[in-house]
Amino acid sequence: MMLSQKQKKLIAETWESLVPVAEDIGSDALLRMFVTCPGSKTYFSHLDISPRSRHMLSHGRKIVQAIAEGAKDISQLTVTLSRLQTLHAYQLRIDPWNFKIFSHCVLISLACHLGERFTPVMHAAMDKYLSAFVAVLAEKYR
Repeated sequence: MMLSQKQKKLIAETWESLVPVAEDIGSDALLRMFVTCPGSKTYFSHLDISPRSRHMLSHGRKIVQAIAEGAKDISQLTVTLSRLQTLHAYQLRIDPWNFKIFSHCVLISLACHLGERFTPVMHAAMDKYLSAFVAVLAEKYR
């Protein structure tokens, strides 16, 4: 992944600005994943995954906060995501393919939330960052 300094700054600033609406973006992205890939719901069978449910908002917030935390220093993603790598690979046993699907849903949620601010430049930077995020999250599966 080759992100320029300008892209890294854009990513960090954007995610920092999104933390106050983390529940909205995260739960929207989760819902998009569940609708487009119903098989991904199996990992959430013990939760209420209806739109805007307490579980969806809470999990959505956690996800966006993790993405925002990683965006602060992209060069340290492996360190930042270490705990989440272990959790998803060994305890939750999430199929890493779901991470890729989810990252695409996040891009769509960002586009919807940011509107005209979601420029082609931002889209490219976010796509690169989320691809790196997903790759690091899936490293323990190897």
